[in-house]
Amino acid sequence: MRWDNLRLTGADGDDPAVPLFARGAVTRTFDTPEFRGMTFYEIQARSIINRVPAASRVPFEYTINPYRGCGHRCIYCFARKTHEYLDLDSGADFDSKIIVKVNAAELARKELASPRWGGHHVAMGTNVDCYQRAEGRYRLMRGILAALRDAANPFSILTKGTLILRDLDLLTEAADVTEVSASVSVGFVDQEVWRAVEPGTPNPRRRLQTCATLNDNGIACGVLMAPILPHLTDSPAQLERTVKEIADAGATHIAPIVLHLRPGAREWWLSWLSREHPRLVPRYLELYGRGSYAPKAYQEQVTGLVKEYAERHGVGRATPAMARRLPPRPTPPTPEPEQLRLL
Repeated sequence: MRWDNLRLTGADGDDPAVPLFARGAVTRTFDTPEFRGMTFYEIQARSIINRVPAASRVPFEYTINPYRGCGHRCIYCFARKTHEYLDLDSGADFDSKIIVKVNAAELARKELASPRWGGHHVAMGTNVDCYQRAEGRYRLMRGILAALRDAANPFSILTKGTLILRDLDLLTEAADVTEVSASVSVGFVDQEVWRAVEPGTPNPRRRLQTCATLNDNGIACGVLMAPILPHLTDSPAQLERTVKEIADAGATHIAPIVLHLRPGAREWWLSWLSREHPRLVPRYLELYGRGSYAPKAYQEQVTGLVKEYAERHGVGRATPAMARRLPPRPTPPTPEPEQLRLL
């Protein structure tokens, strides 16, 4: 397997060029219902704060991802392709073979303290969910959040999970010293569709309750309304129902995104669609025949409806209770020439 960014450091005299599996990465299985059929590969990562490639169309530069692969098993997940970089498949392996960076918290504390680190915003949950089921056992996020809090480093979290509430104490402590925000991902509230395409996730309504709880505790939380599934969750009635429930949860904002089908996710999704909704396959091939994204006109139609419903139902009118008002961050001193050379 290829583990290019997941090798041991060689600090104990080991050769860092030898792949992890050849050097005894710990493989675990757990005989409990929530982990049955899953394998966890515990590895020592070389780094944990990742810089996002400039070509990526995302509003952040740095991420922390303590896991690779995801037990949420969302059929459409855009991150599936990344498992192929490890010589694992983007289908069943992505759902059941989870890479666990067991030294994530230790690395986070070390990298945040580095003179080279500029205190940039760190986004989490942007590749696979940092609060997937595995986090309930490994508890990596508590150490990561403590490191971010102690460094007063701004961060945000995106999750489909409810486990984030376990760490509410750390989130509120961090929000007293830096900028902290969260979003929950809820693309629809249709119970039948949820069970079919997001089988490992909490109920969408439980996620919206999580959003409400975070806001009640002063952690600004909005909703990523994603993905909106063409011909499955995109009717005006379905969209308005979802937006209304998001508004009722007190979300600070709503960001709608229509399903995109990148390689890896595309094959897995179309395979599922051909089994469960074969009549929709021609429609999807028409929508996504030229690439990973639905036509711009379709996206604008759907997002326009969401915006209309958001205004109608008052999304964003509520503000987080006990909202933190942080003092302005001091301007860092200009480094001396010697310091610049060290950076």
